[in-house]
Amino acid sequence: MSYQLKGTPSSQLPAVQASGQGDVSRIFTSMAARESSGRDADYLAWHSLDHRPEQYRIAGLRHSIRLVSTPACRAARAFSEPAYDAVDHVMTYFFTEDAAFDKYAALSKALEGDRRPFRLPTVSANYYKLTGKVASEKAIAGADVIPWRPARSVYLILEQGEVSPAPLCATEGVAGIWWHRGSPAPALGFSDNSGLQLSYCFIDGEPLATAQRLREILAKRWETNPITPLLAAPFQVVEPFYWDKYLP
Repeated sequence: MSYQLKGTPSSQLPAVQASGQGDVSRIFTSMAARESSGRDADYLAWHSLDHRPEQYRIAGLRHSIRLVSTPACRAARAFSEPAYDAVDHVMTYFFTEDAAFDKYAALSKALEGDRRPFRLPTVSANYYKLTGKVASEKAIAGADVIPWRPARSVYLILEQGEVSPAPLCATEGVAGIWWHRGSPAPALGFSDNSGLQLSYCFIDGEPLATAQRLREILAKRWETNPITPLLAAPFQVVEPFYWDKYLP
């Protein structure tokens, strides 16, 4: 169910804004397909209970979020290039600086061995720089903290070209948006994703109904702006200990 808070949005409170705007400047996003033997839940349990919490040893890691698709989410996709059709898992880490990502790479290697059961099939793994952020006034919480505000789902938009997605925040059910510009990773040799824009729409409305509203708005966005869609899809947020809840 939705819950409408009362009060003045923090974006309109100078004293709140003066206390800080956060120091996240980079994200690392890994997109993966389902595991061929159907062991996705086993992977989500390991990643959520072992690998992911270990990363918070790194001082420059501020946040992380894991997303998963469902058949209903797939049916609600507004667009998907063949190269991204297989994406059903998305893992994102929020960093303060390049050096933090270097530490993440080293720690991930140190955690390999008998702790990692297997890998999900990677579709895309890339590094992005934070470009902008906006929050709906109905959310009350400000744009700087939207990723930490509980979300019912996340609508992910990957595009070639850079046009602010801020107007999408007026869509019913969208609490806020962070968007990011492609940036070659400082480690691990990922491909150059310059020119790509990755937007996270944090959803607090009914996920599929909000996705349907966004589908119509996105169609107009792509018709009227010099950008090319690559993937536009809703994803569920993984719930701890219900690892198979959003799997087919």
